[in-house]
Amino acid sequence: MQNTISLAEDKMKKTVANLKDEFNTIRTGRASAALFDQVKVNYYGQMTPLNQAANISIPEARLVVIQPWDKSLLGEIEKAIQKSELSVNPNNDGKVIRINIPPLTEERRKEYVKIAKSMAEQGRVAIRNIRRDSNESLKKMQKNSDISEDDEKRGTEEIQKLTDSYIEDINSQLDEKEKEIMEI
Repeated sequence: MQNTISLAEDKMKKTVANLKDEFNTIRTGRASAALFDQVKVNYYGQMTPLNQAANISIPEARLVVIQPWDKSLLGEIEKAIQKSELSVNPNNDGKVIRINIPPLTEERRKEYVKIAKSMAEQGRVAIRNIRRDSNESLKKMQKNSDISEDDEKRGTEEIQKLTDSYIEDINSQLDEKEKEIMEI
């Protein structure tokens, strides 16, 4: 029974961590190195995450500076950023790439909030699915006489507490991301 509960908790933790990573890809009005986590660059024939081919720094609130380890990558990095869904315009000066992060329009902010809410809902659904699978596992164990009815009930209650806790975590992360997006 404890094994089922700890397995459910591990899966829920991973779901919340995954959601946090997804939230990092949503653009806000501020510059962030995490925006470029999904950008991949052709690095000597291999598609490599940008942060493994260059140094990404944020010298100002609305400016990102990307300095590749190898200067010959400047063009590739510029192309990869333009192809990405970030809606930013990289400026290549031959040494580094500078990206000014323009402030978001009200309409674009609302669009990003909708995307964040959709991601959060997917996370909540995943948590509920983990709860359902764990409860089914406990019922099977009880049916096979591996655990008592009381143990099954206790396990179900514990899984419900975990579910409530992780869904609350998702909701608070969503609130935080929403404030960050709507910030001017």
